[in-house]
Amino acid sequence: MKKEIAQILRDELKDPRLEAGLVTVTGVELSSDLRYAKVYVSIYGDENQKKEVMEGLARATGYVRREIGQRLKLRYTPEIAFKFDTSIEHGDLINRLLMRVKAEEQGHDGN
Repeated sequence: MKKEIAQILRDELKDPRLEAGLVTVTGVELSSDLRYAKVYVSIYGDENQKKEVMEGLARATGYVRREIGQRLKLRYTPEIAFKFDTSIEHGDLINRLLMRVKAEEQGHDGN
């Protein structure tokens, strides 16, 4: 489902808010009865761009659900909810902090 949703977002949606490269599907969490799907997305950009992309995804939910229903042979087509995934940003922040600590340690070793 993750692969199919990513392909739909990348290749089929014409909404300019959903430009290729800005949105990455990072995961899909299905309920045990397969009726609900949380689609986690990471968005590259500033806060305004992230807000606009989430609005674009909200508007595209019905289309994405219909496409998933046609592509995947499931008893029920799940209700889709797009959720913002902060894990990539969090990892980037940790990486930058570690790089800063390393640079400071190297600066102190040279004294």
